[in-house]
Amino acid sequence: MTLMKIRLELARTPEYPEGSSARGYEFTAPLTPEGFIGAEAWKTHKDECTVLRFWAGEDDQHGRLRHVGHGWRFDYDENDDEDDEPFFKLDRHKIEPGAYVSIKEHDGAMWPFKVVSVRPLLMK
Repeated sequence: MTLMKIRLELARTPEYPEGSSARGYEFTAPLTPEGFIGAEAWKTHKDECTVLRFWAGEDDQHGRLRHVGHGWRFDYDENDDEDDEPFFKLDRHKIEPGAYVSIKEHDGAMWPFKVVSVRPLLMK
């Protein structure tokens, strides 16, 4: 199990027909050799599993990757679930370049994202 830095960028949508490299997420997660996020390894490394949300015209948001039941979500305030952004069935998706995932943002909008890079986290 290796901690990986994963970059997601907004995929094509009616509002963004070409997608957008200025809208997305960079997060750290432990991946299995098959490319799935490892829930057991996450328990050991959860403090290292951070997220940066970048969205053109908005302030960057910093938070953590959380595992809840079988689901995964980004959490920006551990005392408030209203800001959480859950993935749609991420436990069933391989995390590899070219794959697509969906995230429901805290305003209720569901957006598609393309995995553009997956690289080993450089430890300091």
